[in-house]
Amino acid sequence: MLCKALHKKGKIERFFKTVQTRFIPLLKEKPAGSLDDLNARFWNWLEEDYHRRPHSSLENKMTPLDRFLSQVSLLRLINDPENLCKVFLNRIQRKVRHDATVSVRNMLFEVPPRYIGQNVEIRYNDRDFFIYENGHEQDRITAVNYHDNAHMKRESRISFKEMAGEL
Repeated sequence: MLCKALHKKGKIERFFKTVQTRFIPLLKEKPAGSLDDLNARFWNWLEEDYHRRPHSSLENKMTPLDRFLSQVSLLRLINDPENLCKVFLNRIQRKVRHDATVSVRNMLFEVPPRYIGQNVEIRYNDRDFFIYENGHEQDRITAVNYHDNAHMKRESRISFKEMAGEL
């Protein structure tokens, strides 16, 4: 996994080097008059130059556009843009504690009791946290409210009357 991350980082660094060597000189010849002008010129350069020039890192020195078009059948389209957010959720595994809680990002979350003792997949973004099973959302989980939790009535499994009678 680390090798893949390093490899991807190299691709990004190479892109920026290409921008520095092929796009920035165009700005030195004729500076951009505004941010809108800079953006328009960058997108034009990207479409007309970068995407249409053969790249040595691609097989048979293909252009990025040709490479993309050769694999367009592999694209999965998302019909509902709302689902796109779920694709990019962070994912972690957690074991549910005996008190039906899990810790995520140094916060404690309440989990339905049926998950106690199980390893669960938690998917989350900055504000929403979910339990997933087999790739499907099962339950939304919420942060423990310590005030409410301290005053919550609980069913005791221990009968103190019975314990007193045994003494």
